[in-house]
Amino acid sequence: MDNTSTHTALHSVTLEGQDPAAAETFCAAAFGPDLPVRFRATEEPTAGFRGYSLSLVVSQPGAVDSLVGTALDAGATTLKAPTKGFWGYGGVVQAPDGAIWKIATSSKKDSGPVTREVDDVVLLLGVEDVKTSKKFYVERGLAVKRSFGGKYVEFDTPGSPLMLALYPRRALAKDVGVPPEGSGSHRLVIGGDAGAFSDPDGFAWQSS
Repeated sequence: MDNTSTHTALHSVTLEGQDPAAAETFCAAAFGPDLPVRFRATEEPTAGFRGYSLSLVVSQPGAVDSLVGTALDAGATTLKAPTKGFWGYGGVVQAPDGAIWKIATSSKKDSGPVTREVDDVVLLLGVEDVKTSKKFYVERGLAVKRSFGGKYVEFDTPGSPLMLALYPRRALAKDVGVPPEGSGSHRLVIGGDAGAFSDPDGFAWQSS
């Protein structure tokens, strides 16, 4: 485990698309109105996998099924139906605007009444070289919470409404059930207090 003395806050992610109002309506209907996700218009072209996923971590399988169900009712398509794995229980859907959402829990069975409360929102960036991207972000003030070589990095963002992690692009694509190929805009902007810049994979940050 790596630790540094500074912490950078992440405030939001902005999803870009041709119809931000429709995307915002979908997100509220699918997952509720309180996620740290914003929307704005863009005409930037994109094709295939955009290189990221948004994960909603919940307490138990019933919550996964509830959120996946309302996402499908709101117009999402199934990439991976909810199922048990050695790590817990989860499923993956793709929103009408193309954003990929994973809903998961470390629990394999319900232990109480089902709620739709989201415990954590995690932005997973699929990068070409995890070690290079880790170094880039550490130099910009992000502290590393967990690091597993070139396979996974999770940053420490205490008090932030979302978490940030790095995963190899191909591994992330496999995890969410899509081909890894993609080009054009990520259609994603990260808002935080690290400043305005683009990382080695072209993910854009803005001050917020």
